[in-house]
Amino acid sequence: MALAAPPARRIRFQLPLELECDDYRMYNPDLSGFSDEALVEHYNTRGLAEGRRANSIASRNHFAGLIPQNADSLEIGPFHNPLLRGRRTKYFDVLTRETLVERAASLEIPGEHVPEIDFVSNTGDLTIIDKDFDFVLSSHCLEHQPDLVTHLRNVERILRPDGRFFLLVPDRRFCFDHFIEDSTIADVLHAYEERRQFHTVKSVVEHRALTTHNDCVAHWTGNHGIFMEEYETRVAAALEEYHSAKGSYIDVHAWYFTPTNIRLILAALKSLGLTRFEIDRLYSTRFCANEFWMVLRTQNSV
Repeated sequence: MALAAPPARRIRFQLPLELECDDYRMYNPDLSGFSDEALVEHYNTRGLAEGRRANSIASRNHFAGLIPQNADSLEIGPFHNPLLRGRRTKYFDVLTRETLVERAASLEIPGEHVPEIDFVSNTGDLTIIDKDFDFVLSSHCLEHQPDLVTHLRNVERILRPDGRFFLLVPDRRFCFDHFIEDSTIADVLHAYEERRQFHTVKSVVEHRALTTHNDCVAHWTGNHGIFMEEYETRVAAALEEYHSAKGSYIDVHAWYFTPTNIRLILAALKSLGLTRFEIDRLYSTRFCANEFWMVLRTQNSV
């Protein structure tokens, strides 16, 4: 079915800058006497690496709240705790609401906030969506996509010309992916060229056997856990899981991002004509957190 025609109305909104000097001073008292020029230098040479707050965004919920409530929005993969609410919000997931509630119960997670899922595809196929949106939001879903390029293109298809793609992405340095190397443009192009639809044995083994703890505060303080703990047992279990799935979806990470490597990957994909997305804002990972926030727009967005 063809997508609905974009409405005549335009959604007006403003995004905070990654570095807002007044906020950088306010949230970092040791910088109160710095000029704007000195603040820019400090942020680039130290503040980013130290995870300092440099803008008015208070939290992940505040970031999601930058999306206007009068906009038509889609949240990908809300599970038990959607970031977007309201009558103009739709949800996409790989499971129905009933199955998500069951999964939450199996994980001992309250399921009362699981929303009704408007679009369901057990393979994560966004092409089933027959509507377009002003905004799409994805929280900790990008890294799960077997083929990153096709996923980006599918989001482009359902965004209106001046729309935005909001992403909350785990920083592999400060989560259980710490010991796994950054993904590269070569990895992304390999998945695209083979039109990958399911996770590889490599991704399953990495996620099940090569990960560590998920305590982001500990990671920021240098405690990354024990690499390859119970290595042989975990590898064998991962291999068994991969073969038992027989090509069905397995919930593991395929990509390992940081703010630095995702900039490089997206710039390369755009230069190759494989995506029209470019970074509008990228809010780097803050101290004692394990995610960064990013807003993408297409070339014809303003």
